[in-house]
Amino acid sequence: MSTTKVEEPAAVTHTDNHINYVEFSAQDLNVVKTFYGQAFGWTFQDWGPDYAAFSGAGVEGGFRGGEAPTPGGALVILYASDLEAAERAVVAAGGVITERHEFPGGRRFHFRDPAGNVLGVWTVVEEGG
Repeated sequence: MSTTKVEEPAAVTHTDNHINYVEFSAQDLNVVKTFYGQAFGWTFQDWGPDYAAFSGAGVEGGFRGGEAPTPGGALVILYASDLEAAERAVVAAGGVITERHEFPGGRRFHFRDPAGNVLGVWTVVEEGG
């Protein structure tokens, strides 16, 4: 099942010294597009057979096909107002929860996607909550 949706490019603002783009490796683009489409509602634009850009993630990015993820890469963290619902969606889409953390002001979990990339999802926890 492909979750590819071709969209017209939106006007993009680039700011010096801000994260501008996130790129992941993936052996199989269809697997990661299906996973992120199901788990988080992201949409995709294919740029040839070995690259898919994503949108709907709060930052621009893409997946390079035919490459295995590199261990020890940067941890990209997504936000979810309902952390438990996000965790259920990740698992239902084929992700594996690898860690759970609590910290002052929030909670998060880390997961491994079907391509082997590890990401996090966090939520705010109000003081006394």
